[in-house]
Amino acid sequence: MNNLKSNLLLKGLLFDALGMATSFIPAIGLFLDIVWAPFAAKQMSEMYPDRKGKIASVIVFVEEILPFTDFVPTFTIMWFYTFVFSKNVENHNQEPKIIDAEIISK
Repeated sequence: MNNLKSNLLLKGLLFDALGMATSFIPAIGLFLDIVWAPFAAKQMSEMYPDRKGKIASVIVFVEEILPFTDFVPTFTIMWFYTFVFSKNVENHNQEPKIIDAEIISK
């Protein structure tokens, strides 16, 4: 579990840094955001495959496509939300429980 958390944090920091780097390239930075936004959204949905990850992928897409919003560390915020502030930290990425039931008919 700690290895998963560490990997997600490192990937998130890297993706946030790459997203911020496009704002420092004059003239072509805005065009790079057009390419980066869908890639960042796909990565977010792969890193966090549940419903929250889908919502976060839409947020990261909008944040990256809008000009002058590249400074928001969306991946890092999602990591903190998932592993620090969420009540279901222990249940993240666990297999669903299978319940065996028997139907009795009269």
